[in-house]
Amino acid sequence: MDIGQRVSSTRKRRGLTQRELADASGVSVSLIRKIEQGERDSVRLETLRKLAVGLRVRTSILQGERHDAEWADAQTEDLWGPVRRALAAATASGPSDEPVSVDGVRGAIDEIRPMLGTHRYQTIAQRLPGIMRDADALDGEDGRNVRVRLLGMVGFLLTQNRQFDIAEQTLSAAIDQATDVYDAAGAANTLTWAMLRQGRIAEAEKFAVDWADRIEPRFSRATTKELALWGRLWLYAANASVRDNVESRADDALALARAAAHRIGREVLSDNHSVRAFGPISVAHNTAETYAITGRPDKTLAIAEATPAPTLQPTGAGRLRHRLDVASAHAQLGQYAASVSVLSELQTTAPEWLAQQRYARDILGEIVKDRRSLTTDMRELADAIRLEY
Repeated sequence: MDIGQRVSSTRKRRGLTQRELADASGVSVSLIRKIEQGERDSVRLETLRKLAVGLRVRTSILQGERHDAEWADAQTEDLWGPVRRALAAATASGPSDEPVSVDGVRGAIDEIRPMLGTHRYQTIAQRLPGIMRDADALDGEDGRNVRVRLLGMVGFLLTQNRQFDIAEQTLSAAIDQATDVYDAAGAANTLTWAMLRQGRIAEAEKFAVDWADRIEPRFSRATTKELALWGRLWLYAANASVRDNVESRADDALALARAAAHRIGREVLSDNHSVRAFGPISVAHNTAETYAITGRPDKTLAIAEATPAPTLQPTGAGRLRHRLDVASAHAQLGQYAASVSVLSELQTTAPEWLAQQRYARDILGEIVKDRRSLTTDMRELADAIRLEY
């Protein structure tokens, strides 16, 4: 069945009319009618979740094999073209004339890693192919470990920039080549996130839980790294579960992540492939996102107000994503000026990051639909985040 057939069949089995489903889900009758009649080429995951709530089923039941990914635009594809070619060993520059060492490649990776936290994608995309070429020339176990770290970092960046197919191949290679289970788990964390960004929620939850089970720590002996990787996997599992309309499992996953964060007691970087943080603030942000997804924006804003700003990676993707949840909460409450203010703040702080966020386009798109006219700031923001409608 396609999505429309699944919605129609489930609605009839529940004994609901289209009007009754609209009342129960908050989705308009006209949109339900279009979905059931196959007039929509795609249906947003957020819409499917609302329908799943009204029909009392998992979102993935309605979704089937049709996912909800926004792939990179042409501008982004062009930027990362040299990196994709380097991954395919198709760089035209040939071998380096200078000797290559493990320490040298590690140093080059360490130089660009802070740029991940400030989202300097233009600079990173220019530097990566040369580093990748040098890493391929390394021998021995140390060279292999450096390549695994670099593959994980490249996979993180490609996921951030919506190059999902090549990102998945890159992260799978990092997992396969890792000699340390925790290095593999770092790449698995990113791969889970890549699945979530594509709307592959059931697959993402299972993958996260399987890996969490694989590396489950003994709390009395666990290192910070072990707890952070494990806790981060449970945050992704919670995110997938709530989107799949299984809030009880999301609550359980959040409780496990919260326990790991409490044991650590502070924000830390979860792996050496990325700049992902994990700790009490990350868990609070994820909880706030859960409330934004489930239509409880007041709780999202309450958490945002009560949670201190992170000092570790203050412009990292997790912190910025939380600010998008705040913008969404304001928009849900009809506080459009406050929502646009947050989006403008993000545009100033991390313009390259914001341009890759479909979430930002969704928030501003809803505001545009509800307004008779736009301010100059709104129009400029729409251009900056590449809102096409």
